[in-house]
Amino acid sequence: MKSSSAKIEIVKGDITTLDVDGIVNAANTTLLGGGGVDGAIHCAAGPELLAECRALGGCQAGEAKITRGYNLPARFVIHTVGPVWTGGKHGEPQILAKCYRNSLRLAVENGIKTVALPAISCGAYGYPIREAAEIALGTTRGFLATANEIDGAIFVLWSEDIYNAYRQLL
Repeated sequence: MKSSSAKIEIVKGDITTLDVDGIVNAANTTLLGGGGVDGAIHCAAGPELLAECRALGGCQAGEAKITRGYNLPARFVIHTVGPVWTGGKHGEPQILAKCYRNSLRLAVENGIKTVALPAISCGAYGYPIREAAEIALGTTRGFLATANEIDGAIFVLWSEDIYNAYRQLL
């Protein structure tokens, strides 16, 4: 199941199995692993990822930091911290857009040509899926329109409802 537009692809699957230059991790502020995609990435990458993350000193919402991919097929992991949804009146849309922009900027700065992204903040952080998908796709489209260094962005979505929301918007 694939859907694409320009340089953006949407797939339903497991981001830890993709053979791309870099994957984006929807991390928490400690960068020390957690649930959802964060836990899956840490588990698949191995203990070296946790050791490198410890040295980074955490990450604020909207920012992004990069590490090696270790045991993942991806060479790099870009960790970004999405906003916790608290009704949308506390800068959540701006912070979420910043997550995607900063992650893609780090990809360009590190020579990453293909990048896989999850649905940031759509799990435990409770961001409404359709609104998050609009921000994710709009921000990524806008960035890729001016960044010829990136060959493609693949949104890797783990659930049917999130996959369908993204597919409808693409």
